[in-house]
Amino acid sequence: MVDVTELKQVARAPREIAESPSFLAKRIGMIAKEKTVAAFEEAGAVPFAYAVLAVLAQGACATQATIADVLRYDRSYLVGLLDELEGDGLIERRRDVNDRRRHVVSLTKAGQKELDRLRGIVGEVDAELLASLTGAERKTLQGLLARLAAAHDPRYAS
Repeated sequence: MVDVTELKQVARAPREIAESPSFLAKRIGMIAKEKTVAAFEEAGAVPFAYAVLAVLAQGACATQATIADVLRYDRSYLVGLLDELEGDGLIERRRDVNDRRRHVVSLTKAGQKELDRLRGIVGEVDAELLASLTGAERKTLQGLLARLAAAHDPRYAS
């Protein structure tokens, strides 16, 4: 992670880059990812686990394939992650009674407790990342980002 004092000594980004919304979005995304990964590692957690637990918390049980599709994770990668979450007692997998080829995945009480902890970490990262914005600016930014996400990915439409 780059120290802010070091950045002040580095040459400024070219104006055309600094004025490019897509470049700025990518740069802020990279900063957010770095902060999130560092915070999760410090807490002994994995960002991918947070995403899976959040999907499961949305409602009724989901199949492994559905989770992979919602998160756009490779299905073979997801199986390994689900193995870890199940081993930690955070999720439960059962054969689907209607289709024995599928597994239905659900969140356990321990999984819900872990999700609450991870939500706190995400909240802290968000607060740190957006600290230079007022509450109204944060709300405006959230709305604009949600609108952009929905315009490019139907999974984010409200």
